Amino acid sequence: MQLVLLLLVLVTALGMWEMLRHTRHRRKIPIRIHVNGSRGKSSVARLIAAGLKAGGMSVVGKTTGSAAALINTDGSETPVVRRGGPNIKEQLSVFRRAARQKPQVLVIECMAVRPDLQKVCEHTIVKATHGVITNVRPDHLEVMGPSMDDVAASLAGTVPRSSHLFTSEDVYHEFLESRALKAKSQFTLSTAEAVSPEEMVPFSYEEFPENVSLALDVCKSIGVQRQTALAGMWEVTPDVGAMTRWRYLENVPGSGPKHMEFINGFAANDPESYIRVWKMLELNKQSEKVILLMNIRSDRQRRSKDMAPLFGRELNAAHYVLIGEETALFGHMIRRGGVDREAIHDFSHMEAAQLWDSLSALGPDGTQVIGVGNIKGIGNQLLEYLRGKEMAT
Repeated sequence: MQLVLLLLVLVTALGMWEMLRHTRHRRKIPIRIHVNGSRGKSSVARLIAAGLKAGGMSVVGKTTGSAAALINTDGSETPVVRRGGPNIKEQLSVFRRAARQKPQVLVIECMAVRPDLQKVCEHTIVKATHGVITNVRPDHLEVMGPSMDDVAASLAGTVPRSSHLFTSEDVYHEFLESRALKAKSQFTLSTAEAVSPEEMVPFSYEEFPENVSLALDVCKSIGVQRQTALAGMWEVTPDVGAMTRWRYLENVPGSGPKHMEFINGFAANDPESYIRVWKMLELNKQSEKVILLMNIRSDRQRRSKDMAPLFGRELNAAHYVLIGEETALFGHMIRRGGVDREAIHDFSHMEAAQLWDSLSALGPDGTQVIGVGNIKGIGNQLLEYLRGKEMAT
């Protein structure tokens, strides 16, 4: 019994020491920007960091996204290596590593999904001077749901106290504003209309104007002028999961040369986001030249079930190619939803090079292939393969 008590005292003492050490690290970073939300967290975190850095500030950023990384004050990136699964204690080490660089600003992406852990991340670990909630979308409903009201309440767990909350959420913004006022924080609603089409042209990837508007508002509140921040954002290194478009000229046996375009949309993940992507890229207007490439994960069955009803309806394509895991089950779901059997192709047995060759043979000249669902596994392998290919000029 005495041994148990001794161990309990020891564990408690170690926990208190760790939090005291963390408090010292946090005090060394005067501006702390905590980015939460359903979609676009990594993109917005990178945009804010780039905008502030362009304004002459010393900035450290940390993204979780498709590949967790620490963005150092010199602009270099250090991968965040995990021995096990994601754990919010990782944020303590981020603060420690950031404090060594003596930055003025830390832009840190929330990595928690569970509602209780989201609160811990903000109110125990980060204690943000500027809080960001990008949007409220139907993702991780098995943890934050089941309803969208529940998701909004969960994300609101990171509303900072006596600080400033920013959001570009268009449905739950009044709810988030009420939570901010309750926490005695200022509130700013950012809109896509505040960014012109001309200001979006210089981006090297497909970015959403509401993300840019949100990042600009944060930078403005810290004192960086709009054009200065925007110039920095145009030069940002996008997240691995950012929506990029790559064009290739392929010599297909029996068909001759074909112009092919690959759109990396793997990271959107939820139905509402994909509907927005289809509209933004106007894919339904040329669906006869669209191949929808669905990467399926067996541990994301809820996501696959939510996506299936969109196939052949909101997400139109000439061909639906299935890769990843449990493809037969997903194929059955979309056939039952009305997708023609002849339009469904199971390429789950293929490696990246063979997969791209098969996609090139499947579509006509000018085909657009858009990857959706998940980036893990074969999704990442295909991206690595395509990055190594010579692109069309």
